[in-house]
Amino acid sequence: MRRLMLPALPLLLAACATTGTAPSPHSAATAQTATLEIDRAAYARRMEGFWLGQSIANWTGLVTEMDKIGGEGPHGEFYTREDWGQPDQPSIFDPGKPSPISPTIDFVLRAPGESWGADDDTDIEYIYQDALLKHRTSILTPQQIRQAWIDHIYDETKPTPYGTDETGYQNYLWVSNQRAHELMLAGTLPPETSDPALNEHWEMIDAQLSTEIFGLFAPGRPDVALRMADLPIRTAARGEAADIARFHVALHALSARVDPARPLGPQLRAIAKEASRVLPEGEYPLAMYRFVLAKYESGASWEEARDAVYRRYQVEMQDGYDISARGLYCNGCFAGGINFAAGLVSYFYGEGDLRDTIRIGTLAGWDSDNPTATWGGLIGSIMGRAAIEEAFGMPLSGSFHIHRTRKGFPNDGNDYFAAMGERSLEIVDRAVTEEAGGSIDRASNRWIIPQP
Repeated sequence: MRRLMLPALPLLLAACATTGTAPSPHSAATAQTATLEIDRAAYARRMEGFWLGQSIANWTGLVTEMDKIGGEGPHGEFYTREDWGQPDQPSIFDPGKPSPISPTIDFVLRAPGESWGADDDTDIEYIYQDALLKHRTSILTPQQIRQAWIDHIYDETKPTPYGTDETGYQNYLWVSNQRAHELMLAGTLPPETSDPALNEHWEMIDAQLSTEIFGLFAPGRPDVALRMADLPIRTAARGEAADIARFHVALHALSARVDPARPLGPQLRAIAKEASRVLPEGEYPLAMYRFVLAKYESGASWEEARDAVYRRYQVEMQDGYDISARGLYCNGCFAGGINFAAGLVSYFYGEGDLRDTIRIGTLAGWDSDNPTATWGGLIGSIMGRAAIEEAFGMPLSGSFHIHRTRKGFPNDGNDYFAAMGERSLEIVDRAVTEEAGGSIDRASNRWIIPQP
């Protein structure tokens, strides 16, 4: 039997076989008789890195969110690498002002003693983790998802306790998630909450940014992760937008096979190739994946690749991507498709370097915080917190305030990435033993996960 070992942080990969020959991590992970072994304590630190990396990338990307979406006018000319460190330009939301987060386009970091605030890139995933723990399950039911959303997301139709805000609470939901929540409040259960007849925003990015964590709950087993994420994805997405979310879930599951001691770029391209198998032939997500990868392999700059994405998909509307013909607000700048293509630019050109990936994602355009947060979480989970702090040359806060956007959690919503990582182990335990047919070696504190 071959085993792919993940002993401790750094999560070094080593393979061994009964023949005594050590195959590559990829050949070991895909061999029919292979198992993946992961140190549970190391994985908790890996999950801590997921939350920290995601938060850094989320808040940095928010500085430029919707500043540049292509077309005519001040929001048309895209940023380039020369704009890093320069003044932020106004977004479509507030044309007269730069971002309130930072006056310059630069990393947004929180030092010890400060706290990372929740945002829509982190708070729904936090809700799902809590629901999986509360119900001691790997597969959430429609009723459990609806109740979790209602329990922890503000109802904007209700007045605040102060009684003076006629719009009620801000619930920090947008497009498809917002409509899904409205439907839940009216009694609708997932997956009907993404039914195009009820939710006109089903093609937007919402499902991708709220379900990636399910991949990390099933390390090395994208098949299990996709079962766990199926209903959460279909809570807010259908069609190609759901397929894009599935790609990201599969990618996060496959990241357990990545060796942080080796160059990340080739390994990330390898797992992306495997994850792309979930994308159906003949539909635009797979065409986008191939187009961006071809641009990267051609030697084009990331700016050239991003500009080519804009021309191909928002001007020429090729490969069946016809959002520009719909007359949507901001030309569908929240859509799953265009942000998927833009996100692949930062994924490939970032070469696994956390700082470079965040820089490119922040400057790439459109809904820049969401794809950037996705890669910050993915690469952060491979690195772990200590390596992230080393990359930024400073200690970073591990505190998280979920009540910035959500409600109903203990300790007034104050939490810690380390504790969040530790809690996730129970979910992975269940996924490994009940869904993946694996086991837990308590003597060595490892998961032993069969690889199909």
